[in-house]
Amino acid sequence: MKKRWIIGLTAIFLISGLTGCQKNKENTEWKTDADEVLVVYCPHPLEFINPLVSEFEERTGIRVQVQTGGTGQLLQMAEDGAEPKCDILWGGSLSTSLPKKDLFEPYTSVNEDMIQDEFKNEEGNMTRFTDLPSVLMINTNLTGDLSVEGYEDLLKPELKGKIAMCDPATSSSAYEHLINMIYAMGKGEPEQGWDYTEAFCRNLDGILLKGSSDVYQGVAEGRFAVGLTFEEAASHYVADWPVKLVYMKEGVVSKPDVVCIMKGTEHKEAAEAFVDFVTGKDAQTMIATTLDRRSVRTDVSQPVYLPDKKEIHIIYDDKNVVRDNKSQWLSHFSRIFNEVSNDAAE
Repeated sequence: MKKRWIIGLTAIFLISGLTGCQKNKENTEWKTDADEVLVVYCPHPLEFINPLVSEFEERTGIRVQVQTGGTGQLLQMAEDGAEPKCDILWGGSLSTSLPKKDLFEPYTSVNEDMIQDEFKNEEGNMTRFTDLPSVLMINTNLTGDLSVEGYEDLLKPELKGKIAMCDPATSSSAYEHLINMIYAMGKGEPEQGWDYTEAFCRNLDGILLKGSSDVYQGVAEGRFAVGLTFEEAASHYVADWPVKLVYMKEGVVSKPDVVCIMKGTEHKEAAEAFVDFVTGKDAQTMIATTLDRRSVRTDVSQPVYLPDKKEIHIIYDDKNVVRDNKSQWLSHFSRIFNEVSNDAAE
């Protein structure tokens, strides 16, 4: 990870040097008060955050304070007006953030024309940032010859208690997997996917992790055989760990995460500069070349070491159905998990 961070940061500085003469909002030099700090709430891994924030500060002179945590926790803090007061929500899936869209300030990035059609800011205040397929992360030392190709294989008795899953109420990546699961196993009808979800929860054997990082770190370090996570987090480990990625044969939902300006921010221009920077070609190129994520821009190629989405069985949810049922689905999952865990304990 450290090596990737250094490579990523170096490449960003090279890009900066090549494009520094461009005159657009993405590269504006800001004159800020010494005490002015842009507070960014962010659930991304630190090795993803640090290079981009460093380059943004270097280019703009705007200082950034990052508050990390799970997406659910961060959204609740923002809604409660917790300190440090949030200026930007950077990260968190569209499915998790959409029900809270009233928290965000209307803004259309200067880069919106270069965003792929499926990732347009339709709401007017939720800019798409990257494209994140849900995946299964496999520890090949622990699974051995056991075939794991999708959700159905997670019901195998050999995997009981060896599956890493985070609480979907706190983690947007876990919530995306819950959505993916009920749509895929319900064959497009989410309400038909709950029987599978109950069987899956039984194989969790009472284990539900607190944070998304516990999932991919736990699989890489051999505490779990399989983890339900997102593509970028798992792909970091492939080169140096006994890890591989599996795109569920039953279907993969690939959803964007978002970057949004909070209503009432006292640093609106700086916040707009941040949104423009992270969706700009330089940052998006860096994301796709060294930080293992898929860009949302039309003029940035996808990572060469990740499969083309045409090779993945992509399925789609209905974002309005997902938005309207979030609370109900989270409650349903929690009830199922607690019931099967209590049954196992008796």
